[in-house]
Amino acid sequence: MLKQLRPELTSLLDCFALPAVLLEADHTVLAANQAYRKQFGDGKPLQGRHCDEILRTAGMLCDDAGNECPMARCQQSNEAAHALRMHDGRALQVDLFPIRNADGKPAYFLELLTPLTEQSTSTDGLVGQGARMQELSRALHRAAPSDVPVLLLGESGTGKELAAGMVHRASQRAQGAFVVLDCSGLSETLFESELFGHEKGAFTGAHSRKIGLAEAANGGTLFLDEVGDIPLPLQVKLLRLLESGTFRRVGGIEPIRSRFRLISATHRDLERMVREGTFRQDLYYRISTFPITLPPLRERREDIPQLTESLLHNLGYPRLRLSTASLELLLAYDFPGNVRELRNILNRAALLTDDVAILPEHLPTALQQEPATTNASPATDFSAVVPLEELEARYLRWARLHHAGDRRSLAHSLGLSERTLYRKLEAIGDPSQKRESDHGG
Repeated sequence: MLKQLRPELTSLLDCFALPAVLLEADHTVLAANQAYRKQFGDGKPLQGRHCDEILRTAGMLCDDAGNECPMARCQQSNEAAHALRMHDGRALQVDLFPIRNADGKPAYFLELLTPLTEQSTSTDGLVGQGARMQELSRALHRAAPSDVPVLLLGESGTGKELAAGMVHRASQRAQGAFVVLDCSGLSETLFESELFGHEKGAFTGAHSRKIGLAEAANGGTLFLDEVGDIPLPLQVKLLRLLESGTFRRVGGIEPIRSRFRLISATHRDLERMVREGTFRQDLYYRISTFPITLPPLRERREDIPQLTESLLHNLGYPRLRLSTASLELLLAYDFPGNVRELRNILNRAALLTDDVAILPEHLPTALQQEPATTNASPATDFSAVVPLEELEARYLRWARLHHAGDRRSLAHSLGLSERTLYRKLEAIGDPSQKRESDHGG
């Protein structure tokens, strides 16, 4: 039998702008506010139903993909518990609070749900629904609500600044500034001036006072990109800033206080640098409370079709599409420059094409070379069922690349006339065919 709540207690729920619900220990809903009913309701009464059934109806599975319910921890500790739920790229922050009776025992539980909207979670370099991207998205959203320092690790071009921006927008400091300092290539003097600012006359060329980025980030997030490039003598000053929250401008004497959330990023191996004495151990421990590694693009090839569509749209070419042959070339490429390189490739290809399709000849020559690790013919790769027309196109491209003779001998080997082979190669957009026709071959 459901508890009878005092009317003023249930009406108190509507004071929350976030979806809020009162629960029994067995997850039965006692009352829900208007925001909860609007976000997760299905038009049926919510009282007396289990919250997991309501969320499941709304498309958020409590027990799917490793999602955790904080109820057990909340009951065990008699303290607030928090969790993150994700489904199909949507994230939901769950905060559960025990409501205690006169004996100090939980009588029921208040659950606040914070949907992390598409605007706060999506960025073009972080598009993808593969396992690696799901893991990355989960880690970023777990880090976002707290103020712990985050260290983003990964190769250049994997989207570390985009990930930092995502954490900022999903954090409690989202209304504050997101301030970026690229630490690579800065001299000691310039780095100190950029981070701390300087007073007028502090050095030659300092014609006026300058506010440093540490001061500009007060109340928001400071993102130090390529933190491994910070000169060793300045690392101790950064450490002092992080530990005390105060600093002095170059040439100044008055301490300035700034409170910000720190996110750092690097493609370097900081642990190795610590062992070699080129990066301070105490600073490393200070910035790496929550390390997150971004996967290189070659380790999430399944995301390339969706990522390509998103990049083309954001580059201003929403009507452009990749031909099947072009997509195959992208899927076979290792992308040493990661998402940044893919973006540049697509931007160049979009300028070269006069049609709605990007063909292989619009792609860089490096992509048109057969990968060294691929020895088998695509005609014998039956890892997936594909249309016969596509299988023929794959085989023709493979044969064109591997055949040592000219086009006439290739046609003979395939049992085709040279004219028929010409037509088939032209139909699949073979880049070598394009080059030969341009030269009268």
